[in-house]
Amino acid sequence: MPPRLTLEPLDESFERVLVVVAHPDDIEYGTAAAVDRWTKAGKAVTYLLATRGEAGIDTIAPEEAGPLRAQEERDSASEVGVDIVEFLDYDDGVVVYGTDLRRDIARVIRHRRPDVIVTLTHDEVFASGMPNQADHRAVGLAALDAARDAGNRWIFRELLEQEGLEPWGGVRAVLSSAASNPTHYLDVTGHLEPAIASLEAHHLYNTNLPDDFPKPRALITGILTGTATGLGMPGVEHALTFRRYGL
Repeated sequence: MPPRLTLEPLDESFERVLVVVAHPDDIEYGTAAAVDRWTKAGKAVTYLLATRGEAGIDTIAPEEAGPLRAQEERDSASEVGVDIVEFLDYDDGVVVYGTDLRRDIARVIRHRRPDVIVTLTHDEVFASGMPNQADHRAVGLAALDAARDAGNRWIFRELLEQEGLEPWGGVRAVLSSAASNPTHYLDVTGHLEPAIASLEAHHLYNTNLPDDFPKPRALITGILTGTATGLGMPGVEHALTFRRYGL
């Protein structure tokens, strides 16, 4: 279903962004266009991934795939101006929502002190209607909760008392991408090519996808163009939508 025509433009009066997802390549299915827009505008963007995506390639054992996919994520991030990519090293495919995950994300929030957090939707289905994956749901919900946990000194007290990380209550919003009920849109016209390059950087993963799976150029162009068409706004050739949770 195309986005609602009543979506509001995203307020971009922020300077620091933390993108929190489950796997290498999660950011690259569209969100990287927004990242490119923000880094080119001088905003500081860092990535946090719960896993190294080691269970994502059927023909390559996790022990081999994990380091390779992590490096592809670093290469991908550099295509859109991101220098800092961190991993929590949870096990790919079996990430469990809970206090451990919330604490580990809150730790990075306190360290990076973002104004905005971007994550994948924790909905059971994407906006396209496709069922969402378990790790995406766990990490998306944990990121939303950790945004508040990070500002409460009495939650995960060890972060302050043992690690010296002061509470950070400066997260103004969590932006959930690919949500089935978006509230805001972002015009990413002019950022198509870097977004495509960021997905193409996942060479190993892309070459192990089925032959009939869309190639990066066709896939990203379809996502960004289709979203813009649904918005029906003159001059917006490529766009993304988010569900914004204000804090």
